[in-house]
Amino acid sequence: MTVVDLHSHFFPEQWPDLAERFGTPDWPWMRRDDADHAMVMMGSREFRPITSACWDPAVRLADMDRDGVDLQVVSATPVLFAYGRPAEHAMECARIFNDALLELCAGGGGRLVPIGQVPLQDTDMACRELERCLAAGMKGVQIGNHVGDRDLDDAGLVTFLAHCASLGAPVFVHPWDMFGGCRLEDWMLGWTVAMPAETQLSLNRMILGGAFDRLPRDLRICFAHGGGSFTFLLGRLENAWHRRDIVRGLSTAPPSTYLDRFEVDSAVYDGRALRYLVDVMGPSSVLLGSDYPFPLGEEHVGGVIRSCAFPHDVEGQLLGGNALDFLDLRSRPLGPQALAGG
Repeated sequence: MTVVDLHSHFFPEQWPDLAERFGTPDWPWMRRDDADHAMVMMGSREFRPITSACWDPAVRLADMDRDGVDLQVVSATPVLFAYGRPAEHAMECARIFNDALLELCAGGGGRLVPIGQVPLQDTDMACRELERCLAAGMKGVQIGNHVGDRDLDDAGLVTFLAHCASLGAPVFVHPWDMFGGCRLEDWMLGWTVAMPAETQLSLNRMILGGAFDRLPRDLRICFAHGGGSFTFLLGRLENAWHRRDIVRGLSTAPPSTYLDRFEVDSAVYDGRALRYLVDVMGPSSVLLGSDYPFPLGEEHVGGVIRSCAFPHDVEGQLLGGNALDFLDLRSRPLGPQALAGG
């Protein structure tokens, strides 16, 4: 059985001073506290403490060995997306962090699988950077769940997703830039309440806004954190769809009929929730995801899946088989190259 963690993040050990480069404030930068600890800063504000697991492949591999993980899919931390900046600045950021990700994964002995980021606010630029990433050996792309007020049913974002499908590039959707304002500033409520709600909102809009009906069925798209609160509130959406015609939007069928159009990861952290998720989505549509190496991630990767006593074949699907299919890793060799310029 090959165990694949679809959901992990990185920060480079260093990157250019973006505030100086672009002449605008509040870009992310890293304050090193010691060899193994740092603080990600947003201008003068502390954003998140991190450890060398974010940038040191040896640390990642040791943790993978501890947890019995064979392959780890690595993507940028969403604070690096720069969707709210000018598109040309976000494009440069994507190139900087994609290059850094390739360098990190090159030290992983073929066990670290990179998926890139793109300047999603500009569809043409995003498509070009996606193509560059794939040509360099990346296995897909991670995107945020919205760009400002544009959700995943927006025409430009649907065009990008269609391009992903045409290239056979799987898409991992991660919530970011959460709504809620000051009501969610305490106790990390933005992460525990707004983040799963963001993903639910994205899925509702893709269904009701007709995005899935406009997109080819061979698009491979997976949503983080078990799809947020979507599956747990699907009954409410389904009931509303049948009882109020204004709910149906541009969708052509009830919400529950779209469950075969997307996958979700397993990062729900509770066996009862995971069993329900697998029951709703089906065992072929849930993929191991840990959110490594952050404190809100699964402490022992795959532990919740293993604790659920699923049948052996189902456990194998969840721990790795589904991810191998999602990323087409059964037929494509690993070994990313250095990203080419241009």
